[in-house]
Amino acid sequence: MNSVTLAIGFGFVTASILALGAVGFTLQFGVTNIFNLSYGQVMTAGMYVAYVVNVTAHASIWIALAAGGLVGAVLSVAINRLIFAPFLRRGTSLGALIIVSLALGIVIENLLLVIAGAQFRSYHRSSEHSLHFLGMILTTQQLVIIAIGLVAMITLHAMLRYTRLGKAMRATASDVNLARSCGISTERVTILACALSGLLCGAAGVAFAINIATFEHTTGSGLLLVVIAAAVFGGVGQPYGAMLGALVIGIASELAAIISPDLKQVIAFAILALMLLVRPNGLIPAPSAAAEVAA
Repeated sequence: MNSVTLAIGFGFVTASILALGAVGFTLQFGVTNIFNLSYGQVMTAGMYVAYVVNVTAHASIWIALAAGGLVGAVLSVAINRLIFAPFLRRGTSLGALIIVSLALGIVIENLLLVIAGAQFRSYHRSSEHSLHFLGMILTTQQLVIIAIGLVAMITLHAMLRYTRLGKAMRATASDVNLARSCGISTERVTILACALSGLLCGAAGVAFAINIATFEHTTGSGLLLVVIAAAVFGGVGQPYGAMLGALVIGIASELAAIISPDLKQVIAFAILALMLLVRPNGLIPAPSAAAEVAA
């Protein structure tokens, strides 16, 4: 069996998970301009809620994934409204808000530790069949994760390009003052963007936990590093760049794992460092605000 082909198959699974997380991260950043380092802990919270739904309530793992996404959406909106917005009203700089988000992430992580403990958890998994395709071997759950990633990205593309909400989000991300002067309710757009970001965040966390089989209270923090690498690779604030970054880093990290699993994060940040040297603003440049409003 060709190990490269196998790694590419696993890379598509990893890329699907990273796409959910990276697009969610970059959507929130694009609209709020806040580099939210508590995003990883929100993913972890989604994992634990999905565990309760799946293991305690005996629901399907896919219903549990939806519950994790819903909790991520609620948490993301609450964090923005109750934590970030008051700081912004007081004139706190965006740089200081990074520290606030880091501190908030530590608080959430330790709350999860107190409530759930430090032991590893696993979801109930039904018996799986391995499917062979073009030299790749993937389980049915991995195929569903890929399908979820694809459907989410296609749906997001349609929303951003063909709906008034998508146009408003793109305009707000480009220039919030110009968008407001054009009659866009930027506050409502921000709430909806945070909800969508949190939905993708929670779903990414649960999908990741399903794929690696176990998780604990720091799992989301580790995943966040690679999610940020994918988001920055394509250009922070650019959803399509995040999709491309997820694909490149997902496949490259799995190929690096052929040599050693420890190289998965190393190669992600090596690609990120190279991209920042060549194109500091990411692969896809930000469009002008006027272009987005006129689109």
